[in-house]
Amino acid sequence: MKNHLYCHSLTQYKRRKTIEVKIGNTTLGGNNPIRVQSMTTCNTMDTDCTVKQSIRMVEAGCEYVRITAPGIREAENLKVIKQALVAQGINVPLVADIHYTPNAAMEAAKYVDKVRINPGNYADKKKFETLEYTDASYQEEIERMEEKFVPLISQCKKYNTALRIGTNHGSLSDRILSRYGDTPMGMVESALEFVRICEAQEFYNIVLSMKASNTRVMVQAYRLLVNKLEEEGLKPYPLHLGVTEAGDGEDGRIKSSVGIGTLLEDGLGDTIRVSLTEEPELEMPVAEAMVKRYAGYGNQKMDELPIYDKNPFEYAARETHAVLDFGAEASPRVIANFKSQELKNTESLHSIGYRYIQATDKWISLDTAADYIYLGKNNLTVELPSGLKAILDSTVWSNKRFINNTYPLFTIKEYAQAAYKHESLNFLLVNLPLKQELPPLDTQTVLVLTTDASHPMPVFRQFMLGLMHQQITAPVVLAHSYKNSTPSDFQLFAATDVGGVLIDGLGNGIMIKYASDTCNYNELSNNTAFGILQAARTRMSKTEYISCPSCGRTLFDLQLTTAKIKEKTDHLKGVKIGIMGCIVNGPGEMADADYGYVGAGVEKISLYKGQEVVQKGLKPEVAVDALIQLIKDDGRWVEPEEPITNNQ
Repeated sequence: MKNHLYCHSLTQYKRRKTIEVKIGNTTLGGNNPIRVQSMTTCNTMDTDCTVKQSIRMVEAGCEYVRITAPGIREAENLKVIKQALVAQGINVPLVADIHYTPNAAMEAAKYVDKVRINPGNYADKKKFETLEYTDASYQEEIERMEEKFVPLISQCKKYNTALRIGTNHGSLSDRILSRYGDTPMGMVESALEFVRICEAQEFYNIVLSMKASNTRVMVQAYRLLVNKLEEEGLKPYPLHLGVTEAGDGEDGRIKSSVGIGTLLEDGLGDTIRVSLTEEPELEMPVAEAMVKRYAGYGNQKMDELPIYDKNPFEYAARETHAVLDFGAEASPRVIANFKSQELKNTESLHSIGYRYIQATDKWISLDTAADYIYLGKNNLTVELPSGLKAILDSTVWSNKRFINNTYPLFTIKEYAQAAYKHESLNFLLVNLPLKQELPPLDTQTVLVLTTDASHPMPVFRQFMLGLMHQQITAPVVLAHSYKNSTPSDFQLFAATDVGGVLIDGLGNGIMIKYASDTCNYNELSNNTAFGILQAARTRMSKTEYISCPSCGRTLFDLQLTTAKIKEKTDHLKGVKIGIMGCIVNGPGEMADADYGYVGAGVEKISLYKGQEVVQKGLKPEVAVDALIQLIKDDGRWVEPEEPITNNQ
C-alpha cells in the first residue's frame, strides 16, 4: 500500500503541528489559533480607500490584511498605507500580493509583514504553450528560476518579512504542466521547488497554500502537499486555506465550506480566507464561524481505522451496485425530510422544487426538485408529482405497500424481522457509531446513516471506509439534522459534514434538515443539499460561477458585473462561467470553466472558451451580450422559461 498519510487520524481530530511563523505582531501556526484574513478591493494607489477598507476589515475580525502590488509604484505605496494605519492605531499585519513582478516583491518586502508570491508566474513562464523538456533543460529552468527567487529570500531575511508560497491551480507554469499536467501533484511540485530553495538558503519563515476553484482539486492538493513535505523531510510549514473564486451568496459560502471545512476536519489549516465576490468585511463572519467550530474539538472519541486503502489524493467514487436510482453510475439523490410535519397540500411541495399548475392540472419540477420525500409515520395525503417518491417508516408502509412509488425505512431490528420488503428498494436506518453488526443485506437495500455526533464527517467516513474494507457495495445516504445553529451556520456545517464525505466519492444520497422550534426551513434545507452536491462536483443542477473576490487589480465592477451575468445565465444548468477581474487568475482559472469573462485592461474585456481567448478588447457595455452569443454559437444556450407563479 502506498503512503497515503496526510493527517494525524481519519477518526480522531488533532490539529497538525507546524512550525511557528512570525507575521508582524500575529504569529501563525504552532499552538496559535487558526487565523482569519481577507484582501482589499480598492486600487492600491488610492491610499484613503485602502486604509478605510482595511479598518472595516479589522473591525470585522480580520487578522491579516492582504493588498495587491502589481507594480513598483503600488509596492512603494504600501509604506504609506501602513503608516496611515499605524497613525490610526491599527497595527494589523499587512501582506503584499505579488504576481509577475519580482521587483515589486523586493520593494514590498521592506514595508509589509508578509509577501505572497505565486510560483506559476513569479519567476516561471506561463504562455499556455505545450513544451517538451529534457531532464537537463528542465533543471536549467529551475536554476534560472532560483536566480530570480534567491534575492527575494535575502530581502525577506533582511527585513524579517514572512513569505507565502501560494500555488493557484489555474496558473501552473508551462514547465510544470509539461511534466505533471494540470494535477494536484503539479500544484504541489510547483510550491516544493520554491520551498527547497528556501531551505537551502536557511529561510523557514514560510506559509504555503494550494488554491483552486475546484474543491476536489483543492482538497487533494493540500493533502498531497502535507504528505510530500513529510516524505521529503521538509519542515511542517503552516497552511493558508482557501477555495479561490468561490463566488458569492449561498453558493460561495457552501463551496468554501466544502473545501476549507473538509481540511479543517482533517486537522489541516492555520489560517483561512473565504474568497467571496462581496465586500471583504463580509467574508469575516463566514470565516470565523468555520474556525469557531473547532475550538475545543477533540473530545469526540472513535476507534481508529484498521486500514486505509482509499487514495485521498485523487477522486474515485466508492464502488456500489445499483438499487433503483441509487448507486452505480447514478448521481447522488436528494431526500427532503418531512418527518416532523404533515404534507398538507400541494403548496407544501413548493419548498422542495415542485410547482402545481392548477389551470392545467400539471406539476412542474425545478432544477432543485428533490428526488424523494421522507414522511416518517405521517400518512401520504397528497398525490405526488411523477418525479417524486415517498419514504415511510416501515410500520406505516406495511399497510400502504401497494401504493406506487412508496418505499419503507426500516430500523435494524425491523429489517431483520420484516414480513414484507419492497421488491425494488428498501432503506435501512443505521445509527452511528454502530453498536451491533449489520444484518445480512439484500441487493435492494440502501443504507441511511445518521449520528448524534457534533462532528458527523469522521463518523460517516469511518463507517464508509469500513464498508469498503468489507467489500459491501450497498449505496449509502448521509442524513443529519441541525437545530442548535443559525441558518447560516447550518449551511456551513452541513457543507463540511456531508460535503467532506461526498468530495471523496463516499456517498450516494443526502438528507439534511434545518429546523428551529417554531419553523421548518424546507426550502433552505433542499437548496443547501443541492448546493453541497454542486460544490462537491457530484451533481450539477445549476449554472456554476467561478467568480473571483475582487482586489486592487480588478478592472471593472466585479459585483455588479457578476450580478448582471447571473441574471441572464442562471438557467443554464451545468454550464460553468468564469468571471475574473484581471488577467492574473483569468486565463488559468478558465481551465475549470466552460466560458470566461475576463478584464484585460481598462474598459477592455476578453471572452474565453475554456482557456482560449476568442474575443478581445470588448467594451463592458457589449461584453455580456457577446458572452451570451458565444454560448449560443456553441450550442449550449437554452431560452429561460417563464417565471412560475402560484396563480398559474
